[in-house]
Amino acid sequence: MSMKTASKARITAIGTCVPARVLTNFDLEKMVDTSDEWIVQRTGIRERRIADENQFTSDLAIAAVEDMIKAYGKTVEDVDLILVSTTTPDYPFPSVASRIQARFGIGQAGALDVNATCAGFAYALHLANGMISAGLHRKVLVVAAETLSKVTDYTDRTTCILFGDGAGAVLVERDEQHPGFLAAHLGTKGEGGIHLYRTGLSRRMGEAELAGNGCIVQNGREVYKWAVTTVPAGMAKVVEQAGLTLGDVDWFIPHSANLRMIESICEKSGFPLEKTLYSMEYYGNTSAATIPLALSLGIRDGKVKPGDTLLLYGFGGGLVHAGLLVTWMP
Repeated sequence: MSMKTASKARITAIGTCVPARVLTNFDLEKMVDTSDEWIVQRTGIRERRIADENQFTSDLAIAAVEDMIKAYGKTVEDVDLILVSTTTPDYPFPSVASRIQARFGIGQAGALDVNATCAGFAYALHLANGMISAGLHRKVLVVAAETLSKVTDYTDRTTCILFGDGAGAVLVERDEQHPGFLAAHLGTKGEGGIHLYRTGLSRRMGEAELAGNGCIVQNGREVYKWAVTTVPAGMAKVVEQAGLTLGDVDWFIPHSANLRMIESICEKSGFPLEKTLYSMEYYGNTSAATIPLALSLGIRDGKVKPGDTLLLYGFGGGLVHAGLLVTWMP
């Protein structure tokens, strides 16, 4: 599904949070049969942040909102909808969004968690833009937060080297004069869900018996093959919907799953790697949080500037993907 959006909304602020604890590749060498050289060569990851035993997704989400408020001088008391993208909520219910509402005393806000795995931030932004542009809401708080370390099997060297914890938060506000959402492209390949999952109430998917005992299970080869064909095609479709080309994009910000995957996506799409932002080198794969973390790093480093056209593209378990073309105008 692709669409040019008749947007009446834009992103006006961003904040992030990562835990203080650092887990390096050298630390992992002491835990499983791996090495710093092997991990960097295959993933581009050098270290990741890990939540404390009593630190959960809502804690990181709240801290990211606080960072946004401090950095941009924003208020959230008049937010009328809270959307949180996460696959690792503190509890099955209540939602992380409702914990944020309680923490900030937001009086008249709906609260909803969205699960679109590593594409969750893009999906939640798409929903926020749609809600505002339809006239149903005026100010939406969008948060992507994960504590993947709590569902990672640290005896499985194929997955434990990848994942970290973190959160990002943005405000999406109504602005009919300077809308910031240009186009979107979303898609799903549900039959590929068996290649990336975490067991829950059911331990079967179709005819397949599931493994994992509540931890992440990934067939990296199959996910890689799907991503490096699906994302380049989606990138072309989303810019086409906006009447633009990839040459009009200032920065590409894909889900930071793996640097080798991003390199392949750039090669296949023809988009320059030097104009691509990612966050996995020092934060690891933080699922839904990788895109806001990468955007924040780009702003901090003086790369992303007001007026820049950004192509955000999330992809992950489901299998689901979502690309958004937005103008950065905080």
